[in-house]
Amino acid sequence: MVKKFLRLLYALFILHAIWAVAALLVNRPLLPTPWAVYSYFPQLVGLDLWWNIYFSLYRLGWSLFWATVIGVPLGIASVRFPKFGQLFDPLVYFTYPMPKIAFLPVVMLLAGLGNASKIIMISLIIVFQIIIGVRDAVSQVPSSMYQVLEVLHANRWTMFWAVTWPASLAGFLSSLKIALGTAIATLFFTEIYGTQYGMGYFIMDQWNRLDYLAMFGGIIVISVVSFLLFSLISLIEHYCLRWQKDK
Repeated sequence: MVKKFLRLLYALFILHAIWAVAALLVNRPLLPTPWAVYSYFPQLVGLDLWWNIYFSLYRLGWSLFWATVIGVPLGIASVRFPKFGQLFDPLVYFTYPMPKIAFLPVVMLLAGLGNASKIIMISLIIVFQIIIGVRDAVSQVPSSMYQVLEVLHANRWTMFWAVTWPASLAGFLSSLKIALGTAIATLFFTEIYGTQYGMGYFIMDQWNRLDYLAMFGGIIVISVVSFLLFSLISLIEHYCLRWQKDK
């Protein structure tokens, strides 16, 4: 634990050192120094910072929820029900590489400019990552494990909870960490349009106002929030998958 903390401090030091050197070399207001940005932080509170964080987390939370509710069952079903998988897998392979962010205008026309369109757009993009992550994890389970349970006359629910669910959980949490980065990037893009709250809107609004200290402050805030969410998922993964380390 101490080593991880020291590595984190080392990474932060290197990033801030690069930032400071770049700011001093550029020597222009558009790239302020780290100490100038951090000294400006108390003033960010007066710019509705907490409301912007709240709305971004609200949209992000619901997006991850719906992507999970849809993606996990589909990922499991595509493996455990081969006939369904034969029909479903080609759809995933065909639609996954498509730049789904290009459908943002269509989604906004259908769902409006509010939270719904942003949640739908983010969910639509990350659900494929969860489907593929869960499907690949479940497909790696040896068939012999199911055969052993069949010999013991275990029913489908027992097989699910004893074998399929632990494997899908491992794939889900791993894919969720990847999907989180994609979700935050998409969130930033969608919040530029049709809203007055959200960290994406906040950062771009400060950029338009030429308030570079507030802009970089917003970038730091969304980076810290992203890191905390990633760390939370890692802690959940560490707790839920203790059995992997006990092998």
